[in-house]
Amino acid sequence: MQMFVERWKAKCRIQNQLVRMLLCEFVATAFLIFVGLAVEVQAQFNSHPANSSSIGWGLALVFAVQMAFPLSGGHLNPAVSLSAWSFGNLPFAHFLLYSIAQTAGAFIGAALTYLIYFDKIAEFDGGARAVYGPKATAAVFATYPGPHLSLLGSIIDQTSCTAVLCFIIGIITDKHNRIPTVAQPVMMGMMLTVICMAFGMNAGNAMNPARDFGPRLFTLMAGYGWEVFSYNSYKWFWVPILCPLFGAIVGSWAYQLIISAQIGPTEEEEERSLSPDQSVTKS
Repeated sequence: MQMFVERWKAKCRIQNQLVRMLLCEFVATAFLIFVGLAVEVQAQFNSHPANSSSIGWGLALVFAVQMAFPLSGGHLNPAVSLSAWSFGNLPFAHFLLYSIAQTAGAFIGAALTYLIYFDKIAEFDGGARAVYGPKATAAVFATYPGPHLSLLGSIIDQTSCTAVLCFIIGIITDKHNRIPTVAQPVMMGMMLTVICMAFGMNAGNAMNPARDFGPRLFTLMAGYGWEVFSYNSYKWFWVPILCPLFGAIVGSWAYQLIISAQIGPTEEEEERSLSPDQSVTKS
């Protein structure tokens, strides 16, 4: 039986490395959004404690990152991919392709959640898919700002939250800290839970252009109407798309320049900087 399984795995193996990486990003992002939005449905309709949503998203991220980590790095977020590009770890063309795969995955994840909970949503809103009002369910899928939040406040919120996200990713992945690879997805899940608990009140912590735009596009197609984009006189939908990209650069570079640079190069970096003769002498 094992030979049978291995034979079919070999037949299904995609030969192109980039396509395999994009597939991993697509599937892992779809999984993250599917499970994360399902948690949101449970929290809204079953009156679960507010922190249950934060914990659920964190646990979903653990498995989603682990799914794609060995092959694509488990970015699941165009902002994280942009950060990787800024350090020369990802070609710009790959960043664009990653972003498309992640957004498509988020769209599919939202569609799966909608399919699973279609009857419950219909029971709640009577089939009137709404963005505003007491029967609104659009916020289950995409993020929307609280009524207290100004445009400037929303820009600061999404930029700073994503900066914190990428700052912590820097901590987790920095070789100076010697965090085992197997533990990194778990710590990233803990990271997301902490950020959601701390900063979720303003606008739901998108911190991910794919996580917000993919489900928002799905809700447009699912009958919620153009209001998913025109909400707050068009002063919102672009915020969780653009601001996380800027925040990711700020946060990731802040960690590298403020913390990592003060520690100094790792042994691996020192080895690379040595001339061949020096390397032999050191060994």
